[in-house]
Amino acid sequence: MRSIKQLTEEILSLPSASRVLLAEKIIESLEFDTDPTIQAAWTTEAKSRRDEVRSGSVQTVPGDEALAQVRQLLGQ
Repeated sequence: MRSIKQLTEEILSLPSASRVLLAEKIIESLEFDTDPTIQAAWTTEAKSRRDEVRSGSVQTVPGDEALAQVRQLLGQ
């Protein structure tokens, strides 16, 4: 069985569309004990943000760069 690290590396090497599909499937597999109205609002928001990224109307930041910015803001 592959380790989480190996799976992560393999998953991150997939094309963006495949990673999105996989992320959606993983999220769907989680059990949510939230109000359906709240869940629907979060789903709408997530899809809106996804669409903004796909359309190019927002600029994405690589994860390591985002973490560096957060650490800098926190003074670490």
